[in-house]
Amino acid sequence: MSIVINGEPLEQLPLDLYIPPQALEVFLSAFEGPLDLLLYLIKKQNINVLEIDVFAISEQYSQYIQMMQELNVELASDYLVMAATLAEVKSRMLLPRNSQEGDDEESDPRAELIRRLQAYEQTRQAAIWLADQPRAGMNWWMGPQRPIASGRELRPTVSVARLQQAYQSLQQRQQNEQAHDIAPEQLSTRARMSQILLRLQQSPVLAFDELLDPQEGRTGLVVTFFALLELAREKMLTINQSQAFEPIWIQSVEVEDDTETSH
Repeated sequence: MSIVINGEPLEQLPLDLYIPPQALEVFLSAFEGPLDLLLYLIKKQNINVLEIDVFAISEQYSQYIQMMQELNVELASDYLVMAATLAEVKSRMLLPRNSQEGDDEESDPRAELIRRLQAYEQTRQAAIWLADQPRAGMNWWMGPQRPIASGRELRPTVSVARLQQAYQSLQQRQQNEQAHDIAPEQLSTRARMSQILLRLQQSPVLAFDELLDPQEGRTGLVVTFFALLELAREKMLTINQSQAFEPIWIQSVEVEDDTETSH
């Protein structure tokens, strides 16, 4: 390992360089809490959590705390609480058990500690599993989709009958979805009725042919005929024809009344 200071390599350490003893001490093991340390000591001896040797574990736990104190490591109060808990369990293990208690789990001083260790182990394993899972934006990134270039031509794996059936279905759909242009009504029956009444005021008797406009075509003929029928139904005019295929005459009601009065 080379040391570079201000761009120049340092080949020899200064004679007046002082290195405190604490700087050369390295603390390798780091635990997240007293339960983590306790679980480490149990696994180090290949002991089942359900069969904790409280005497050996409490002794190793005390040695670990003492070592941290010698290295000037700041201890959390949780470690000291766990040391007191181990001492309590150890003392309760030394006391004789009541014959009435038997081997019940509640009578075992280690029961509460075992439950806490099992719950911590499950949480720890779940945290390790979550940390190993890939994270979006960190471990993988979804890029834009791009077509895969291929040197060979891709052909559909369908039969000719299926293609013909799909084509016929598209034709049928197109026929059903044809657009129809709807134009506004150019000729109105009500407007034609008003025009006929105005014409009758100028000339009380008119021939049906005189009311038709050749430029309107068949539409004008139908609209005019419907207007005459509507006016006749409302008794505003009369329609006369002497015989079949003879001219049709339109006469106002006022003229007809005057003719009948004169007779």
